[in-house]
Amino acid sequence: MPTVPTDPVATYRVQLTPEFTFAEVVGILDHLTALGVSHLHLSPILAAMPGSTHGYDWCPPARISPVLGGPEGYRLLRELARAAGIGIILDIVPNHIGVADARRNEWWADVLRYGAASEYAGFFDLDTVVADGLLCLPWLGSDGDLSGLVLDGDGCLLLGDRVLVTAPGSSSPGDDPLAVLARQHYRLVPFDSRLIGYRRFLAVNDLAALRQDAPEVYDATHAWLRELAADDLFDGVRVDHLDGLTDPVGYCDRLRTDIGDRLLYVEKGLGPGERIDPVLPVDGTTGYEQLRIIEAAFTAASGVIELSETHHLVTGVVGDGDELTAVANDLRHVTLIDMFPDRVRRTTRLLEEAAPELPAHHLHQAVTALICEARIARMDYPSALPAALATLDRLKRRNPDRTEAFDVLAHAFQDATFAPGAAQRLAEAVSAINAKAFEDIGYHRTARLVSVQEIGCSPGVPSVTRDVFHRHNAERARDLPRGLSALSTHDTKRSEDVRARIALIAQSPQRWSILVFTLLRMLPPPDAMTGYFLLQNLIGVWPAGDDGATGKPSAALSARLRDYARKAMREGGTVSSWTAVDDDAEAAVIEWLDAVQTGAQAALIADFVAGIAPSSRDEALSRKALSLLLPGVGEIYQGTQWWDDSLTDPDNRRPVDYSQSPDHPKTALVRAALDLRRRHPRAFGPGGTYRPLRVSGPKATHVLGFARGTHDNPPDVVVLTIRLAHTFRPGVERRDATIDLPIGLWRDSETGRDHAETATAAELLGDRPVVFLERL
Repeated sequence: MPTVPTDPVATYRVQLTPEFTFAEVVGILDHLTALGVSHLHLSPILAAMPGSTHGYDWCPPARISPVLGGPEGYRLLRELARAAGIGIILDIVPNHIGVADARRNEWWADVLRYGAASEYAGFFDLDTVVADGLLCLPWLGSDGDLSGLVLDGDGCLLLGDRVLVTAPGSSSPGDDPLAVLARQHYRLVPFDSRLIGYRRFLAVNDLAALRQDAPEVYDATHAWLRELAADDLFDGVRVDHLDGLTDPVGYCDRLRTDIGDRLLYVEKGLGPGERIDPVLPVDGTTGYEQLRIIEAAFTAASGVIELSETHHLVTGVVGDGDELTAVANDLRHVTLIDMFPDRVRRTTRLLEEAAPELPAHHLHQAVTALICEARIARMDYPSALPAALATLDRLKRRNPDRTEAFDVLAHAFQDATFAPGAAQRLAEAVSAINAKAFEDIGYHRTARLVSVQEIGCSPGVPSVTRDVFHRHNAERARDLPRGLSALSTHDTKRSEDVRARIALIAQSPQRWSILVFTLLRMLPPPDAMTGYFLLQNLIGVWPAGDDGATGKPSAALSARLRDYARKAMREGGTVSSWTAVDDDAEAAVIEWLDAVQTGAQAALIADFVAGIAPSSRDEALSRKALSLLLPGVGEIYQGTQWWDDSLTDPDNRRPVDYSQSPDHPKTALVRAALDLRRRHPRAFGPGGTYRPLRVSGPKATHVLGFARGTHDNPPDVVVLTIRLAHTFRPGVERRDATIDLPIGLWRDSETGRDHAETATAAELLGDRPVVFLERL
């Protein structure tokens, strides 16, 4: 029987739903075995709110979802996967819990029934101080209209899809719902009232944060995982939203004790130059920093400069790095005030208690300023302390009249006994603000090049040099050899293939500019920024065959684009928003989007896509090879072993057609890359080395080459991929890039041809975007 390798070869992420359960996953095990993956990565498996299609709104008691197949279905999947040599990584959600229907969440229901006297009140991060001991639920519209509130036959209050249980004896059949509400331990308030009685996952009202720092909460939420560990029923875990926890380091320490030496991954964003704190006992992140470095390596810096000008002419805003920084600063502040006032209020309250001699509004202003100024994902990790103190020093110089308040914040970061919990609350707020302000709002308000407006990416720094790329990966080989390398996930705004296509715009900026201005003259969009944003996404998903031949969007694709446009407009919040939907404005944009896909406009778009599609396919293959063979462990998101035109969720969680060809060029590449890893496990595992190859000549910048091996030994494998492919097509151009191979004789894994010393890209690659060489 095959064994599950200790060091993963690659993981394969599946999204479980009521229609794709453990039984359906069993049905694809043969396909995964043929691909060569070593670990199956499951989305959350616990019972969740009714109808959940993602599992992140799980509800207690923590138990394997009956809808997905229950414990028996999971054990069968584990048994059959292990027999195939495939391990299982579980996605766990410690930060929050679903609360939309209190009848399905016994902990939340108890809090609603009994308020502060509930035995579960300490399970949640509640704040009842602002409402004299009552729990404020920001579930009403901005007008505070309660006319939709009804009382059902079970004594529950219903508000749309939300269900609230009532205190014992507080309701009788036929009672006025408003009178019943007045008798409860909670109040319903407008979403914009700033009276929020519980910490949420970001700004999602239906997900309430748990206090994992409380031992009883940890025990209640992880007993199921301990039981699975005792029976050896999983091989690793992925921790969702680590930086949302009060004490990420303490949590990971405890989790590491529970799961032993199994794989431990954490979802955590890292900005350019930022490193995961070495005190975290983890094998790595879920790989957004690797997504960023790969995306940046395939983004043409010179083209981005020209795209800034086009963006300015279309939208009136430059959209360059300086402009994006200014917009980001404004967005932080607006988002903090509008969506997270509770974060500031609760942090300030702790500081007031520790420093009562200072005016409260000074502390409030200092907290707000630090949250908006922070440049790293979370500021209370040990290694982040210098950056936090440097930020406070910068703020003191800028605001000398608030020096004492900033000193109080610095004291809180340096001394855990001073204002206990304040630094942690402030750091968690920074994480929440960055995620909401940038990824959800900001990335839908600008459009210089939307392929780099992605989770983990930095639109203000869209490109990296080959030297930076190689230095990043050498450090990763040294520090995080088991870290995941993701190109697409259930959270990415666009699939890897859509981003690869859009990135080609930066390699054809002049032709793109001509297309844009022609289209805008023919059919001006109702909103320039939104139109320009959607046009790039349309380019990314426009149908094109392997030969570059293009068609028109199908009815199904057009419908998906309409749904995407609605979500994008509401996330951006300028044309429409989630809390104030403008049906007329949305309809006008969608009418324009439909029209662009017809007639002469469609012909122009199809012609542009035909010109870049072959290059984008080559780059998509190059990116995929890098994600699987660079330091770390490649994560293959469901369906991305074939071409995938998915946009943001829920579009990227659609069912996958597993009947697609096993000989697809992308599938064949994945299979070849993972076969290579299996033949050379030491070169790609912990202890493996990463050595950039020297590439010279006029076209040298178009080749990324590196060797993998082991310390004190010559390298075993050479990987070569092309980048910026639009001006590096097969033929004479590839003679102008020469690669210095490591000493020895090297055999092409695909063709069997041998090479030594130096060779041109034309000789090594031919018309291929990727080549693997093995030492003879």
